[in-house]
Amino acid sequence: MKQLALLAGALFLMAFAAPAQNLLKSEWKFKTGDDASWATSKTDDASWPAILSGKMWEQQGYDSYDGFAWYRQSVVVPGNLEAEARKNGGLILHLGKIDDSDYFYWNGELLGQNGSLPPNYRTAYDADRVYKIPFEKIAFGKENLLAIRVYDGGGGGGLYRGDVSLRVPGMEDLLSISLVDIPANHIFLGDGPVALNLKLVNNYSENLSGRLKVTIRSDFGEPVTTSEEAVSARKNTSKTVQASLGKLPPGFYQATVLFESGLDNKQLNFAIGSNPEQVSSPLNRPDDFEDYWKRAKRELAAVAPQYKMIRQDSLCTPEREVFLVEMRSLGNILVRGWYLRPTAPGRYPAILQVQGYSSDRKANQGYQGNDMAAFVLNIRGHGNSRDHINPGFPGYLLHHIEDKELYIYRGAYMDCIRAVDFLYSRPEVDTSRVVVEGGSQGGALSFATAALDNERIKLCAPQVPFLSDFEDYFKVAVWPGNEFKNYVEEHPEVGWDQVYHTLSYIDIKNLAPWIKAPVLMSVGLEDPVCPPHINFAAYNQLSAPKEYIVYPRAGHGLPGENYETMIRWIRKNLGL
Repeated sequence: MKQLALLAGALFLMAFAAPAQNLLKSEWKFKTGDDASWATSKTDDASWPAILSGKMWEQQGYDSYDGFAWYRQSVVVPGNLEAEARKNGGLILHLGKIDDSDYFYWNGELLGQNGSLPPNYRTAYDADRVYKIPFEKIAFGKENLLAIRVYDGGGGGGLYRGDVSLRVPGMEDLLSISLVDIPANHIFLGDGPVALNLKLVNNYSENLSGRLKVTIRSDFGEPVTTSEEAVSARKNTSKTVQASLGKLPPGFYQATVLFESGLDNKQLNFAIGSNPEQVSSPLNRPDDFEDYWKRAKRELAAVAPQYKMIRQDSLCTPEREVFLVEMRSLGNILVRGWYLRPTAPGRYPAILQVQGYSSDRKANQGYQGNDMAAFVLNIRGHGNSRDHINPGFPGYLLHHIEDKELYIYRGAYMDCIRAVDFLYSRPEVDTSRVVVEGGSQGGALSFATAALDNERIKLCAPQVPFLSDFEDYFKVAVWPGNEFKNYVEEHPEVGWDQVYHTLSYIDIKNLAPWIKAPVLMSVGLEDPVCPPHINFAAYNQLSAPKEYIVYPRAGHGLPGENYETMIRWIRKNLGL
């Protein structure tokens, strides 16, 4: 067991006043299904099983469940909070992040929502949930029922990340825990031991005491270390506590820091990485891997592209023209995209912008500057490229998984190569400066395009790349492994061996060694959809010049600054 060392001298154990206490527990009553009466106290949830917030429900016995589920918790709001709550307008509820959308009920009344439920489903999986409970809605000294109606449209589900708390507004920061004096990106490099410096700030006018517990798990969910210490802090002071983790093998880790006392608690969740460029995931190319892709490109070359450009007058400006592009790809499949070019005469670099899973790309999502052309592609089965192939979502990932020659991503990767063909056909494009970029599935498409068309792609900028290192992927993330698990259960004649065999052809870690262009990869350290392990499994197979950016508090959605950073990198490397 790792020990906690107090860096700042002795701390004194005393109790503190109640007003900022967290009224919520991390354990909830839970039930799958949907019934409007579950929002009210008329429903007896005594027989409902318990579940924890901070973890997807698939990790707690509800593997592969998608759809509606309810979380419930009864809360007694002490009478001694009434004056503070009246002064501050009620209570504030923090629920962290919920996958995918939710409605929040207090004593049977709907008080807020994020995203929307079917039939007009819209996810809000990456949004922090913060809800206000007005003073007049609170029953002081009595039980209040808090109910969360959650809808998961696919993949992981539930209250999956972040702290849960119910407090008087304005009092949340009187007690805080934060990380200090560690790498800004939470990535520890080198062979030495790893230590976490935790700053405990007590802004109360009372001393406080409690226990500080630090738990570290690998991204595979395996326990690494747990430590616990008695900790106290004088009023209006801060102290730094160090948790020594020893040497961590290369990889990524989830950390939970919990301070508990008799009256209050505070939790801090975060991720760290150790020597990510040493994460090992060997290639598993089939014997005919190279021939497989050579044949695909020959088949594509035999298809006449039949390019068609349709000017979109309503979208054009004096500086830029916008066109709807239609073209034929592998299998004579019709795919479309949006082409944006500067109106000023000249030859311009071009960006191929490839899309995330299930998205419908529009012209306004293309690069808007006047120094480069942009082609915003919808691959087969996406957006306006669904005329001939439309497996839907879910379904896309599994489309012809039983046959490597027909598998959906063989064609999707060739759609990207056809998009490069289109850019090379344009007289205004400087074909020595063609770039590919995209996020999530688009990150995988960026890897694949730069690998399979490595003589024509100048730069590659994948963000949170998908479709990598599948056997480990299905261990470190709930989705998409649960879709494949369900498929194998329903199609035992195919089996896991065939599934993994087909996926090995489109696995971007197997394609990465072919890339010749410089690569800038962006990663969210807390990404539950495309975890950093699978990002670096591909990145570490690159022999081309490469660099990475890690956003320590980002999930699958990267901060807006990443796009600007990427564009600056592209412009610099293109000499713009």
